[in-house]
Amino acid sequence: MSDVLLFTISLAATVLGLLGSWAAYRRRGAASGMRGAAWSMVPMGAYLTGLTKFLSDLVFSPVKWAGVALFGLGALLYVASGVMLRKAPAADGGSGRKNAPKSAPKGAAAKGELQSRRPTAGPAVDPDLAEIEQILKNRGIS
Repeated sequence: MSDVLLFTISLAATVLGLLGSWAAYRRRGAASGMRGAAWSMVPMGAYLTGLTKFLSDLVFSPVKWAGVALFGLGALLYVASGVMLRKAPAADGGSGRKNAPKSAPKGAAAKGELQSRRPTAGPAVDPDLAEIEQILKNRGIS
């Protein structure tokens, strides 16, 4: 695109934005008007820094799109590798637990220990709820 066309588009967008921000200032107050004015200056600032020329060249250039695609693929691979490293097994033999015992106890003591760790076969009742239920039963409310 030619520089004259890019300048005209940027100037028109800036002027229309400033008119809209004046209307926002009148209707909604100074904060809305200032925010609109800030956004209105972006197109002209982009033209003056050369960003619009870069973007217009980017839109019509397959080579630049290939570069953008490679950049995106690299970023995706980097993020995926970080997730994979975070989920990798720990260095303690792959158990995933930091404080895993080196060897498990053997014999009857081990069986008893395992059985004591298992939950009981009854409904798990919160002690506070059991106390509240008992009070309600004592008062005849059930």
